[in-house]
Amino acid sequence: MTKITPQPGIMDIELYQGGASHVEGLTNVVKLSSNENPFGPSEAAKEAFRKAAFDLHRYPSTDHASLREAIGQVHGVDPARVICGVGSDEIIAFLCQAYAGPGDEVIHTEHGFALYKIGAMANGATPVEVRERERVTDVDAILAACTERTRLVFVANPNNPTGTMIGEGELTRLADGLPPQTLLVIDGAYAEYVEGYDGGAGLVDRRDNVVMTRTFSKLYGLGGLRVGWGYGPGHVIDVLNRIRGPFNLSQAALVTAEAAVRDTAWAEKCRNDNTRMRAWLAEALAGHGVASDTSMANFILARFPSRADAEACDEYLKSEGLIVRRVAGYKLPNCLRITVGDEPSCRRVAHAVGQFMGDE
Repeated sequence: MTKITPQPGIMDIELYQGGASHVEGLTNVVKLSSNENPFGPSEAAKEAFRKAAFDLHRYPSTDHASLREAIGQVHGVDPARVICGVGSDEIIAFLCQAYAGPGDEVIHTEHGFALYKIGAMANGATPVEVRERERVTDVDAILAACTERTRLVFVANPNNPTGTMIGEGELTRLADGLPPQTLLVIDGAYAEYVEGYDGGAGLVDRRDNVVMTRTFSKLYGLGGLRVGWGYGPGHVIDVLNRIRGPFNLSQAALVTAEAAVRDTAWAEKCRNDNTRMRAWLAEALAGHGVASDTSMANFILARFPSRADAEACDEYLKSEGLIVRRVAGYKLPNCLRITVGDEPSCRRVAHAVGQFMGDE
């Protein structure tokens, strides 16, 4: 019998399930399960990717200086305190690897992104789930859950899969109230969808216990290239860079992400279109008796009377070639998360939900 075994806790991790993209027997399928930008990347980003094909034999830079400089200019942050990774997922993994281990605790909210728990368990730390208040982050509950063992607190703002968020005042109160050994990680994967929101960058600049993560997978339409970044105090970024692989991002990913972040006009267009169609879709669903909280992201969490209703609606939508996301794994069994697509997709899914609810 083999004696080769993984570290304790790893086999307790449930495999992450990504959004489905196919329906057997159907070809005209609309994927609204992974919160992807329906318009894709900008033309500038696509051109940068095409040109990168001529340098595939070259190693990428190890310091990501050009991309970090672009991020700094566009987002108003210090490039020296930016770290780039394979999606923001890798930054989250670095934080858990560097700051959480056996005997430590990592706090996440009850409907928070699954990777926070996975990152904690992968490094032998104990994930601590904290309740939310009507699907909104509860700062008081988080502070009450903190102990001398708490090393990381993860807050997605806006949150996935709820779409809700808390204001800067509440984030500041949370950072101020944490134990001295604890880092607050503000996951801003959907921050670009909120007009005038810096994702927590200002709070990072004012404190030494806050880190912000961001991604190119959502608004910038680069989910297939896996590029993310983090911004934090110098002492944290220095630590993370010591465990980051020297060639963790390809040259194609680096130059494409740089072109994407610099194309602010495209980002603005995508943000505006999402805001318009998000409001339309929420109102249309409400008209069919399907409630949702005010979403600040690029998806809507549709709430049904029961789990059976949500699952039956999901099956009906699939039969119509519409793929959305069940979120029972996030303790929301009576809900479906629906990505805000382009206008035809939004109208199609709203019509189908209406048919299911017996309104059309």
